[in-house]
Amino acid sequence: MSAALSLPLVWARATPAPQLLSSAVHHIQRRQLQAAQAPPPHQEEDPAPTWAFYRKHTEKLLKRYLYASMQVGRSPSILGESVDRGWVSSRKVRTFEDALIFVLDVERCLNKLTIIDRQLITRVLIQEYTHSETAPLLGLSTRTVCNRVPQATDRLTEIFVASDLLDLPD
Repeated sequence: MSAALSLPLVWARATPAPQLLSSAVHHIQRRQLQAAQAPPPHQEEDPAPTWAFYRKHTEKLLKRYLYASMQVGRSPSILGESVDRGWVSSRKVRTFEDALIFVLDVERCLNKLTIIDRQLITRVLIQEYTHSETAPLLGLSTRTVCNRVPQATDRLTEIFVASDLLDLPD
């Protein structure tokens, strides 16, 4: 047996029929006219920004948030008065008030996410559950969790950048 491809015998005309030739020329001319009249395809100026590179920075910021919230104890009544947001979030936490402001800022950013995104970030990034452990807890499939965690992290990164909690290198 040969591995060569065998083709059936094909009968064809040596010269094309004049009617087929004129039909083909007409078809080509019509296509060229349509292409000339069509508007140029939309050229995108800048690619859409992606936050995937900064996911690790967001995860580190969430770890810092977990540590600071444990130190603060989540009891603002200790201060005796309400604490407003200051500019301390962009520098290192040195005092109890700085830690409390940082915790409040991160919680405000987390509250801008949808409920399911918050639960995904809480379970996977903060509490360090695996995707397969998180799925039954939230009533989702493992595949859905795997797809939505990076998207939620990217949304949170964007919120952190917009609120000056996360400084990106220039």
